[in-house]
Amino acid sequence: MASYTLSSFIPLTVSNPRVFVSRQNGSPSSSSSPIPLTSLLGKKLLVTQPSRRCFVPKHRCLTSASTVFSVPTSQPENGSSDKLPKWSARAIKSLAMGELEARKLKYPNTGTEAILMGILVEGTSTAAKFLRGNGVTLFKVRDETISLLGKSDMYFFSPEHPPLTEPARKAIDWALDEKKKSGVDGELTTAYLLLGIWSQKGSAGRQILEKLGFNEDKAKAVAESMNEDVDLSFKKQSQ
Repeated sequence: MASYTLSSFIPLTVSNPRVFVSRQNGSPSSSSSPIPLTSLLGKKLLVTQPSRRCFVPKHRCLTSASTVFSVPTSQPENGSSDKLPKWSARAIKSLAMGELEARKLKYPNTGTEAILMGILVEGTSTAAKFLRGNGVTLFKVRDETISLLGKSDMYFFSPEHPPLTEPARKAIDWALDEKKKSGVDGELTTAYLLLGIWSQKGSAGRQILEKLGFNEDKAKAVAESMNEDVDLSFKKQSQ
């Protein structure tokens, strides 16, 4: 499995007020020569007045900071990146929250059970709402995970980014392949991730779902809304 980067730009406000250092006569200085000042401890400090051409205007300026997310993909080398399914923000967050849940439990890897918990932690997707509506909650999944996989040693610390287990990688591959096969425009939603977990028979995530009453009929119900998700846009809700 390889990875590609998904970038989003977040505007940040940066302000830098003008800095003036006055000479002893009280008039502003236009030179950049060091001016000795005396601290409260009696030691001399050298402060260099910046050149006028380095001043930032009083009005605030906007700059862009790039936030880069790396998400798994299924063999992107076989095709152009334009043909790769784009991940929805909820799917990315679910995967990130799954990794965090694995770290909380001090597990060395991020498995299907952790991704399942990540979907529930994110909580706003159609898949997460469906799970909760059918009695599959975060606390139940966490308890079943500990019961199935056990507790980690108290002195063990997970890596910063616990790698995916083999079933978790296959679950994500399944989700990506199904999205490409669907031929439907749009993003890869958390429903694809949930059904990817369900597709891995014998995996921890599948066993936990079965223990909590998830079955093939419910999987078909999720499949009906695989390309849909909850729209939290205030503008669209007001229409």
